[in-house]
Amino acid sequence: MTNGFSFGDFEPRFTDFRTAQIVILPVPYDQTSTWIKGADKGPEAILKASKNLEFYDILTDSEVFRKGIATDAPVQDCPTPEEMVEQVRRRMLGYFQKGKFPVVLGGEHSVSIGAFQAAAQTFSNLTVLQLDAHADTREKYEGSIYNHACVMARARELCPIVQAGIRSMDSCEKPALDKTRVFFAHQIAADPQRRWMDALLSLLTDNVYLTIDLDVFDPSLMPATGTPEPGGLGWYDVISLIEQVCKNRNVIGLDVVELCPREHLWACDFLAAKLIYQTLSIRFRD
Repeated sequence: MTNGFSFGDFEPRFTDFRTAQIVILPVPYDQTSTWIKGADKGPEAILKASKNLEFYDILTDSEVFRKGIATDAPVQDCPTPEEMVEQVRRRMLGYFQKGKFPVVLGGEHSVSIGAFQAAAQTFSNLTVLQLDAHADTREKYEGSIYNHACVMARARELCPIVQAGIRSMDSCEKPALDKTRVFFAHQIAADPQRRWMDALLSLLTDNVYLTIDLDVFDPSLMPATGTPEPGGLGWYDVISLIEQVCKNRNVIGLDVVELCPREHLWACDFLAAKLIYQTLSIRFRD
């Protein structure tokens, strides 16, 4: 646990790692972010906020905590990005081997790379679905292939990727970009009937790993990120997409990254915690 914090405020019988179906892995890592630092404080902020959720979910008419939600010790003491990636990979591989559903709490987006590797080792017919403002497909940035700006370049080395909410990228990313697998934010905004969701679903394989950078949301909802971008998605855009993906595919794990907590913006911490709990509620809906 991070400084003694765990996800939620549940009775001990619902937080026992041995019986819990869901495992939370905090990764308070922020070495490669390139503008505003502070994403390493994100996991603890999410865990603190999670104590104040209502644990009955209206949308699904369920209490997903009854499946068991255990919080593991955080990944720490990583002198290099390579060591962090390897630690996350080993932890995630262990969860998958035990039949757990893992949720990684970032930290910057590079924490997802080890999770992708473990998922690809465990599951065939896998797609990584990215919800994000940024394409994050540079091959290398600031001397590292494990920079947060390279996370989806590492993912596409392992399996197909699909990207949604994108509205920021560098021209160097264009040559390798498959636009048929990218759902740009301006295209989503121009399609109020949400036909884009059907097109997105058609690209997903049976197994899906979901990676959510919180800057996919519009900054009016989520200003507490290191690199906010105007023109983002709304809460119900994201939740509706998650509903459709979970209904039609096997979501095998997820991460929520890039919360950069700010004093007096505690609503952002709560949004991130609620997003995780709502996604789990949808994923485990009976």
